[in-house]
Amino acid sequence: MTDGSREPEEIARAEDFDPTKPNAARIYDYLLGGKDNFAADREAAAELVRALPDAGLVAQANRTFLAAAVRYVARRGIGQFVDIGAGLPTQPNVHECAREAVPDARVAYVDNDAVVVAHARALMATDHHVTVISKDLLDYEALLSGPELGGFVDLSEPVCVLFVSMLHFLPTAEADAAVAAFRERMAPGSYLVISAGVWNERSAPVRDQIQSAYGEDTPLTGRTAAEFAACFGDFELEPPGIVAVTDWPADTPHPERPLLRSVPAAPAKAQMLAGIACKRG
Repeated sequence: MTDGSREPEEIARAEDFDPTKPNAARIYDYLLGGKDNFAADREAAAELVRALPDAGLVAQANRTFLAAAVRYVARRGIGQFVDIGAGLPTQPNVHECAREAVPDARVAYVDNDAVVVAHARALMATDHHVTVISKDLLDYEALLSGPELGGFVDLSEPVCVLFVSMLHFLPTAEADAAVAAFRERMAPGSYLVISAGVWNERSAPVRDQIQSAYGEDTPLTGRTAAEFAACFGDFELEPPGIVAVTDWPADTPHPERPLLRSVPAAPAKAQMLAGIACKRG
């Protein structure tokens, strides 16, 4: 192994697993300094960094945003969370952040990746306030009406739904329809947390490189900043509104996890935006 990584036994047991193909969740894990990744993921991460030198910084900032957002919402009394496209467990996890303010907070992690689901279930099998649901967001009607989510989270009560760093991996129209379906079902007082990659005018030269890094099995669908803002619908944005994830004011420092490479403080050619919004009654 290189960079202190190991071949993760838990995820290697998942069905339909091919360690020779890069995986978005494991690339993200590697950029965060994690160990649940394989050589193909590390090679893809290196290609991504060549296209976007600050990719590691953005990944770290995105995780910091997630932690800060969950703490922010939990301090407002929300005790149930749905993390869509949760990805591989890493520090800090949603349930850990939520329980700093709400000790009995319930968290439903949702992902359609067999590797992610197998790994998460193995790690959190004894936590009865956490469930891991294997479901594709694009099958949102089945997710919203199914017993796995409905039997664990009460959508008639305020809830926090998170779409963090995953919408850019889905077709824009279909993803927007899924987010809208969640907004409609969420009770007043609920919170929506979103971060996603967007393209700007400088993105064209690197789009093919970024897509190449993730591979043809993970198509990217970069949206505009206006399309990102539309994901919040008529929910009311919380301060500071929609900002680059690297500019998000983390109220609680992220646990120290070293970046795997030096990252220059240069503007990204493709941005990741972030925001928190509340459904007012």
